[in-house]
Amino acid sequence: MVQVGLLPICMLFGILLRRSGRMKTDTPSILNAFIIHVSLPAVTLLHVHDLVMDASLVYPVSMAWILFTVGLVFFVLLGRWAKWSPQTIGALILTAALANTSFLGLPMIGAFYGNSQGELGLGILIDQLGTYMVLSTLGIMVAAVCSQGSFSPIGIAKKIVTFTPLHALLLAYLLRPYDYPAAVVVLLEILGATLTPLALISIGLQLQFAELKGKLAPLATGLGFKLLLGPALILVLLTEVLGVGGRVAQITVFEAAMGPQIGGSIVALKHGLDRPLVILMVGIGIPLSFATLPLWWFLLQGV
Repeated sequence: MVQVGLLPICMLFGILLRRSGRMKTDTPSILNAFIIHVSLPAVTLLHVHDLVMDASLVYPVSMAWILFTVGLVFFVLLGRWAKWSPQTIGALILTAALANTSFLGLPMIGAFYGNSQGELGLGILIDQLGTYMVLSTLGIMVAAVCSQGSFSPIGIAKKIVTFTPLHALLLAYLLRPYDYPAAVVVLLEILGATLTPLALISIGLQLQFAELKGKLAPLATGLGFKLLLGPALILVLLTEVLGVGGRVAQITVFEAAMGPQIGGSIVALKHGLDRPLVILMVGIGIPLSFATLPLWWFLLQGV
């Protein structure tokens, strides 16, 4: 739970640093570049390398893919009806259709379901084979289309192929037969640990509640999907359609109910999507999830 407490503290540091005037205006861009090219790859190299594959885990792993696909369709259709810009639609997809399944999800699993290897291992599988792989492929595709305002197969392919965390993902799979030297593990742990504090400080540096005006409709819609509608759809699909229950269903839905994913927000910001909305989704969505997650945990006891 120490890691969970770190989230609002780091965001608060960012807010205080912005108000102090001690940070340059381009500081968030520098932090975001470090996260994309160093922190995210380190996390991927560290965790994907040791994943234990099991065919029975196809449902939990597919959760992120399903949630993202449903969110994409939902926000594209709703956005066109509401006449939102492509940048706003893309911002909602990358923040509301991707769950924070690692830096919020894993500590929350430990807090509500215990720290057994089974529960945490399931959370890591959902995060690395689901959320981060979706971000590295479909997420980059959505970011590219929404930032350009048009579909360019070559341009999108280039962004996916040059996405550093995807390189790390592929390298981690290739290195699975080999053990990392102890020094490499320590280095990856240190670099990976920078992701959450730097990302949330970056969010805090840019968080301005005055920007709520004009963003209330997409913000409420995005948070409603992320914290309520999306997890509910996953619950119905698992229990009523696929007949999956027990701990696997509980952990899968619980992970789907996490606040907005930090990596997705950084990618959205890097591609120039709706910056105020992205910041508000993370800045409000993560603290708000502290209230909704206990409700999901209680509801899932009967699954």
